[in-house]
Amino acid sequence: MAEDGWPAERIFDGSSSGFAYDDLIFMPGHISFGSENIELSTKLTRNLSVNTPLISSPMDTVTETEMAVTLALVGGIGIIHCNQSIAEQEKMVSQVKRYQNGFIMDPYVLGPSNSVADVDKIKASEGFSGVPITDNGQLGGKLIGMVTSRDIDCVEDRRTKIEQVMTKQTKLVIGYEPITLREASQKLQKEKKGKLPIVNEDMELVALISLTDLKKDRDYPLSSKDPNKQLLVGAAVSVSEYVPDDIERARRLIASGADVICLDSEQGDSIYQIDFLKKLKSEFPNVDVIAGNVLSCRQAKALCDAGADAIKVGPGAHIMPSSGDGFAVGRPQATAVYEIAKYARENYGVPAIADGPISHPGQMMKAVALGASTIMISSLFSGTQEAPGDYYYDGGTRVKVCRGTRSVSAINRKDTISPLGVRGAVIDKGSVKDSVPYMLQTIRNGMYEMGFKTIAEVHNGIYNGEVRMECRSAAAQKEGGQLDLRRVGAQTRVSTGPVSITMLDY
Repeated sequence: MAEDGWPAERIFDGSSSGFAYDDLIFMPGHISFGSENIELSTKLTRNLSVNTPLISSPMDTVTETEMAVTLALVGGIGIIHCNQSIAEQEKMVSQVKRYQNGFIMDPYVLGPSNSVADVDKIKASEGFSGVPITDNGQLGGKLIGMVTSRDIDCVEDRRTKIEQVMTKQTKLVIGYEPITLREASQKLQKEKKGKLPIVNEDMELVALISLTDLKKDRDYPLSSKDPNKQLLVGAAVSVSEYVPDDIERARRLIASGADVICLDSEQGDSIYQIDFLKKLKSEFPNVDVIAGNVLSCRQAKALCDAGADAIKVGPGAHIMPSSGDGFAVGRPQATAVYEIAKYARENYGVPAIADGPISHPGQMMKAVALGASTIMISSLFSGTQEAPGDYYYDGGTRVKVCRGTRSVSAINRKDTISPLGVRGAVIDKGSVKDSVPYMLQTIRNGMYEMGFKTIAEVHNGIYNGEVRMECRSAAAQKEGGQLDLRRVGAQTRVSTGPVSITMLDY
């Protein structure tokens, strides 16, 4: 056969040892296509797909509105953390859904008796001031005008009624039902307007189109969107002995537009999560739910039987936050990802999410090659510009707080109750918009070297034996990591453990 390396089945099923990502190295394959043909779209859950395999973790120092928006724009998805009140989390989900739209089916609408100050409030909370005006101040009312920043910028008395400053309906450019998104876009560009209200034959407002959203669509062609052209977003719900039933949070998050609910727990195979999952799927059968975390096929089976649409795998070790001593409970992450991804795929058609420790993009490629459909990232996104929190200086180094959702400092926040987690500070890592292209290119490069165009092809290869690999000795791992110079465009990054030093700009 002249084949080097070993198939995954021989590596994992023939060994009594578990393997971490760094224990393995993949063999190159035959390349019969150009690198530009590589496609990174993948399954997030049983029914949802994303254009790139990156998910931001539901930690309160990783994912809020800005991170979720950024991940969706680059083709992934962010999971809004639940370490806050329901109202706060609900608001963040709504902000992501309103960030980029096709037809805006639930626009902010005001009436003629509202004041300019009411427009100011919308501007402060949502970042725009273009608002349609109807006779009753609601969607479905008769369109009588439109107010924009040009109408109100020079108004000194903010108590002035909108009917006195708005642009009248007779002077507006309007779209009439039925109209396609392409037709609406062409009309906006032709008339050089920023907003296009859509009305029916009775002049009742039914939707709105924004030129800003159309430009975002052009600038971010890979963005993950729902059928209404709004960004995809997930939301976490904590389920444990401390929060056995938070169904009201889930209900409100789904109502606010969350595309997927993520059950947040270190130990997914618990009676609390199984009961909650069954209850949630019974009430919302069409809403996909990510369940976990799990480290064994037995655990995955319990959650898949309860209705899970995706399984989170990991982390590879459970760490006691106070002392650093291990619980002596866990599993090497590479083995866990391979075994669970294979089991869930073959028996339930459910994708697996690699949620263990990822310290560099090469491990992302290994997670995908071992069967993970997506990768959940925490530490590589903490400390970035888009992560929640403020920067401060520690010994001359610019850092940002990083803590687990269940750290002591986290549970002192309102509405958090579970007592586990870690806390620390991480060095400023710049913007996710700069680092994500590098991560994705690393995955593309790995797929190219292995000879696969799509993630689905990689997964087929791991199960039919086409993907070959070898185990690495400690010396081989050291040899492979002697000098890790990663160059992207005009930037060179030198990896020095947990710190990545940027030497040149992109």
